[in-house]
Amino acid sequence: MKMLKNHLYVVSTPIGNLDDITLRAINVLKNSDIILCEDTRRSIKLLNHLKIKKKLISHHKFNEKKNLIHIIKHFNQGKILSLISDAGTPLLSDPGKLLVNKCIENSIEVIPIPGASSITSALSVSGFNDQFLFYGFLPKTENELNNVLSELSKNVYTQVFFAPSNKINFYIKKFKIFFSGRKILIAKEITKLHEAFIREDIDKLELFKSTFKGELTIVVSENTNNKKKIDEEKIVNKVKIYLKKYSLKDTVDLILETEKINKKTVYNLCLKVKNEKNH
Repeated sequence: MKMLKNHLYVVSTPIGNLDDITLRAINVLKNSDIILCEDTRRSIKLLNHLKIKKKLISHHKFNEKKNLIHIIKHFNQGKILSLISDAGTPLLSDPGKLLVNKCIENSIEVIPIPGASSITSALSVSGFNDQFLFYGFLPKTENELNNVLSELSKNVYTQVFFAPSNKINFYIKKFKIFFSGRKILIAKEITKLHEAFIREDIDKLELFKSTFKGELTIVVSENTNNKKKIDEEKIVNKVKIYLKKYSLKDTVDLILETEKINKKTVYNLCLKVKNEKNH
């Protein structure tokens, strides 16, 4: 793989198991002049595992703005830079947005190097609808959390959150209020030794009696309770009119042209009307 100057490579790294890294990502890191990372102490463990020795520059939310001028200078000197986070795909609830936007402003190409993500990993084993919204870390204060969940509860899609494990009971209590009727998957230590997936109906989910470490990925199922109720009376009236002129099959097809509901439901209604008519 030929790496180009004046490019920023946004490299996904493992979320736990250090072997979960792509060959392309390894090649990019090996050929980078500088690797920007959140915590050099954590990133050095990965690089040592991969037998890669490169200059590391700490780049996190507290120094990101201050770093920008110096980083752009490195690009102007023809250096090849990569950006990694402590784990997973950078910029997803991780620093880097300011840098990416600065690169775009300076006509520096930003290239993604795909890989591990706790978001898609948890979603892929949830069994929930794959039309989803990712929120990131939930608010820590009660009032703000109430406001956020009140808005999100109106949305029918599957939703993915991050939360510190030591506050999980705080969030479960709120989920029971705002996401009643849905299912939940709590993913703990994905790809690590003590990996666990807790699945339950939110209404039945009990509070945890003991605390554990790390960050959790939480997936809340789509809302099946908000499906549009069928206006049965309106459909029955249409069926009665259509059956005077058309066959049962044609009547079903005509109803389906205007009503966005299940074909079997329409057929059963039409059949019911037809049978009543014949008696």
